Amino acid sequence: MIITYYCAVTMIIIAYLLGSIPSAVWIGKRYYGIDIREHGSKNAGTTNMLRVLGKRAALPVFAIDFIKGFVAVTIISLMKYDENISQAWLINLKIIATAAVVLGHIFPVFANFKGGKGVATLVGAVTGINPEITLLCFGIWFIVFMVSHYVSLASMTAGCCFPILVGIFSGSAYKRFGDTSVSFIIFSIVVALLLLWTHRKNIERLKNGTESKIYLWKPRRKSGDDKTTK
Repeated sequence: MIITYYCAVTMIIIAYLLGSIPSAVWIGKRYYGIDIREHGSKNAGTTNMLRVLGKRAALPVFAIDFIKGFVAVTIISLMKYDENISQAWLINLKIIATAAVVLGHIFPVFANFKGGKGVATLVGAVTGINPEITLLCFGIWFIVFMVSHYVSLASMTAGCCFPILVGIFSGSAYKRFGDTSVSFIIFSIVVALLLLWTHRKNIERLKNGTESKIYLWKPRRKSGDDKTTK
């Protein structure tokens, strides 16, 4: 049993260290010569990278942040071979690992404890727990983003839909959507509240109409826009 505790604690620490990999900070400094935390929204995440440095900088940041969340949860699955770990506790450990990797992203030990909001890392971790519901949330995020062009609004909407979808698919008729234990339902509610809290400044900017829009493709200019009047 002692070995079980040791392994569990070690994996949680690894999850935090994975989350602490400051991809946006390192890529910004290595390839663009800037600290992304000093520009734009001063957030070390995908959205600010996209806003300040463009898609070529943002895509690898999202990929790394997603992967580190996914890996942090996936390695917990190795605990299923421990006879002292029940299925319920396996889910609980995955939730704890998710909290650890997200906290690592927000407070990275490798970047003076000043990181990002952890959305991409959270998505990766939740994908490791329940990929089907995560895919549905991504669909909601994509629709809201394409309509509004606000990443923050899309993230908050998808986050708030997360516990709703977990509740819907918690019935026995939807067991194919994976484990939806009580702890996972509570976790989904906490995630929604956390996303609203971390986006509180974005909410203010949305209210004031000062939130920046992001376009994956630049809107086409009308033919007369480039003409100057004499």
